[in-house]
Amino acid sequence: MNRPLTVAVVGTGFLARTRLTCWGKVHHSNVETVAVSRDLARAEAFAAANGADRAATLDDALADPTIELVDLCVPNHAHALLCERAAAAGKHVLCTKPLTAFWGQGLADDASADEVASTDRQQMLDAAVADATTMVDACARAGVQLFYGENWIFAPTIERAATLAAASKGVALELRGWESHSGSHAEYARDWRCAGGGALLRLGAHPIGTMIWWKRREGLRMRGKATNVTAVTAEVADLSAAVGGAQCEVATGWSPVENWGTCVLQFDDGTRGVCYGSDNMLGGMQSHLTVLASDHRFECSLSPVDTLKSYAVSDGAFGGEYMMEKLHGQAGWATPLPDELWFSGQQGLLQSVSDHLREGTRSDVDGDLGREVVRVIYASYRSAVEGRRVTLG
Repeated sequence: MNRPLTVAVVGTGFLARTRLTCWGKVHHSNVETVAVSRDLARAEAFAAANGADRAATLDDALADPTIELVDLCVPNHAHALLCERAAAAGKHVLCTKPLTAFWGQGLADDASADEVASTDRQQMLDAAVADATTMVDACARAGVQLFYGENWIFAPTIERAATLAAASKGVALELRGWESHSGSHAEYARDWRCAGGGALLRLGAHPIGTMIWWKRREGLRMRGKATNVTAVTAEVADLSAAVGGAQCEVATGWSPVENWGTCVLQFDDGTRGVCYGSDNMLGGMQSHLTVLASDHRFECSLSPVDTLKSYAVSDGAFGGEYMMEKLHGQAGWATPLPDELWFSGQQGLLQSVSDHLREGTRSDVDGDLGREVVRVIYASYRSAVEGRRVTLG
């Protein structure tokens, strides 16, 4: 009999739906899912619509001794508080990326979006890292694990490349990674009080986290200590401001949040990583990692992946069938992913969490990694404002 695992999925949005789908496919454990919201009726409706086994309020879920893991699929500003509460209740925590963000900590409760956005970037960095440290420390005190929800690391292409790299004697000299699509149309994505940043935070966090994890493992393997980021250089902008009266199909109106951001990571072994996130690309989602190493090279495509290609003369040729994230329509050539949640690493992430809990082992995709991603991103925001390289202590 496989060990049972009861998971409380907190939230009722897109990510929570994704998590419920993936938890239902985890093997080696009998997973029971509990849909959780502050409002029980909302949780019950969400559970019924998305296949959760049952529903509960947050308070009831934290008091339930059968629940072992709390999966946080909530806005960034709620991560630290809910993590602390879950840890205090003796629950392991899985928190989506970014681990934390700056949403106005230390400012007046009625601070405007513009006031939050204009906060000194070092103050943002300090506040976001402090929240992340609060989460890490709360879980350490309670003796529970804090898993960082970076799905890229568990994408099959990146997992396989990392295995091959570990078997080689080469060192990654240059890493390049990006995630791009046509942007969110949700207003909260443009508000620092909700989002904590723009494309560099929402999209760039994926390659940033993956590169930090990659070089840490490489350093431990090759020289007995983790290779870490020592400095960042960055630029951010709202490129959609240039649209004017031109025809436009990407999301616009981002300022003061950026819809494009790029940063260069300098590692302590002298190597570099180049990461960017962009809301300016039509034609679906593009997620990619390139590793240029001293004796090998990897091209890791998460999306699109051309294991299946389709062609249709007109939109709607395949009825209401889903194609891929951010692809608007079915006409022309497309790459409908056979299993998007597997290719993106979402399924592998939850399988890894389940395996670590079942086996009693610890993951290196943890709160410490999430905290370092936050530190690098907000140091990058500081670099972009100050127009210079920022050294990390």
